[in-house]
Order: sequence, then structure tokens, then C-alpha cells
Amino acid sequence: MEGINYVLDDKNEKIAVQIDLTRYGDIWEDFYDSLIAELRKGEEKIELEELIGNLRREGKLTKDV
Repeated sequence: MEGINYVLDDKNEKIAVQIDLTRYGDIWEDFYDSLIAELRKGEEKIELEELIGNLRREGKLTKDV
């Protein structure tokens, strides 16, 4: 496939992939976002207002949101 290159080990097995991001950048972003969402499924969820309050207390958010 043009724009996709596989890196092979000494046994000729695929161990990595190079993706032409100028060609497939949008698809890669979608894939990466879904991967991150899957990895975070078990994380504790907090309300947006609580997050904003936490960030303000830590001095990481100063503008009104």
C-alpha cells in the first residue's frame, strides 16, 4: 500500500509501521483518538465543573470557561 511501510525484524516479521501522515494523517488521528478512549475506559470520571474547579485551585486555569 502506498504511503504505508512495514519495519521487519531479522525473522522477516512485522514489528512496526511507518505511515505517511501527509496522506493518512486524518485516519491516523481517528485511530489514535479511539485507542486513547479505549485505554481510558476504566478511569474515574469527574464532572466538568469539578475539573474546572480543580484546575483553578491549582492555578492552571485563570480564564472563565
